[in-house]
Amino acid sequence: MRMLERVEIRQDHQPVPYREALAEMTTRNAAIADGAAAERIWLLEHPPVYTAGTSAAAGELLDPRFEVVEAGRGGRYTYHGPGQRVGYLMLDLRTRARDVRGFVHAVEGWVIDTLADFDVDSWRAAGRVGIWTRGPDGGEAKIGAIGVRIRRWVTMHGFSVNLAPDLTHFGGIVPCGIEDFGVTSLAALGISAAPEVWDSALLARAETFLAQLAPGNPSGTAAEDLP
Repeated sequence: MRMLERVEIRQDHQPVPYREALAEMTTRNAAIADGAAAERIWLLEHPPVYTAGTSAAAGELLDPRFEVVEAGRGGRYTYHGPGQRVGYLMLDLRTRARDVRGFVHAVEGWVIDTLADFDVDSWRAAGRVGIWTRGPDGGEAKIGAIGVRIRRWVTMHGFSVNLAPDLTHFGGIVPCGIEDFGVTSLAALGISAAPEVWDSALLARAETFLAQLAPGNPSGTAAEDLP
């Protein structure tokens, strides 16, 4: 672990079981809210798992070939597994801008800017949660997912980016409830990026991301779950 500004950076390079990570993240979230722990950015991968957000619909779980876990975050069903890098963000918005939508927008921008470092053009899409790009067939495809929860103005959960996962594993769900578009990865686009290389590029932009969360014009949006 190391510190960036006042934020602890943790990077795991062996898969962490989802339930274990969720329990640790929940504990850390509460400790930050109580003033008993530092903020944390946690980069990791999970063994194959499907997670259900607070808006998940039963009909979107097509083939529960892997463990299914209630995640408690916003959003619907998603998949995590080897080759997908996950970023969990435990940040205290009481000391930053109390702006939930601004926080989500900054997270999206952080991922989009990092993907650009790998020559991947990606974007937000109105009405569709996540980070989008052009797949190998030229159609729009999802390369990153966003799902957060905020308790007592401390964030948890975060984002995932597909580096080189087995894309067939997404076939067990309707990813994020969006049926009309597929998923892709850096590997599917012909780009090789080891987790350490991705982490390095992402963390090189972390200060810029955190600067966007500085107090300014907070909206006071008190939503507990986004998206």
